[in-house]
Amino acid sequence: MTAKEFITHTSEETIAMGREIASKLQPPVLVLLKGDLGSGKTTLTKGIISGLGAAKEEEVTSPTFNLVHEFRKQILPGDLPERERNSQPCKVYHVDLYRIENFHDLESLGLEDALSEKAIVIIEWPEHFTLRTDWPIVEIRLHHAGGDSRRIAVSDLHL
Repeated sequence: MTAKEFITHTSEETIAMGREIASKLQPPVLVLLKGDLGSGKTTLTKGIISGLGAAKEEEVTSPTFNLVHEFRKQILPGDLPERERNSQPCKVYHVDLYRIENFHDLESLGLEDALSEKAIVIIEWPEHFTLRTDWPIVEIRLHHAGGDSRRIAVSDLHL
């Protein structure tokens, strides 16, 4: 698995990186976000989801307590610049598995349903994800790089 590394210096740059990643995503795909608390996983997700045209940045929040947020990627003429549009509408799921303790907890989220449709599923704390799928996987590792800087390693995505 090859990874490309990027450094962002502000939240805005991390969001912009998320938008760049979004421009390369085609459903179905699992996006696995790995990193310590506060490493920028939700900030990057704001960029991915807004870059997909599924929600505005300010509408994307951490699903730590709700565990799953669902968005619908829409393609409306003139809504987004051409470079930020993908070819088809789909559902986008933002999942936070930080509080998942066992397989029963994971089962109760209904992720099997999400994996049965053509969707983009973004998972924070994927270490707790034990369901099997043959979907393509993009793994993103985020690390603190001092101050507001983040080191972002993206695997298996052509950026």
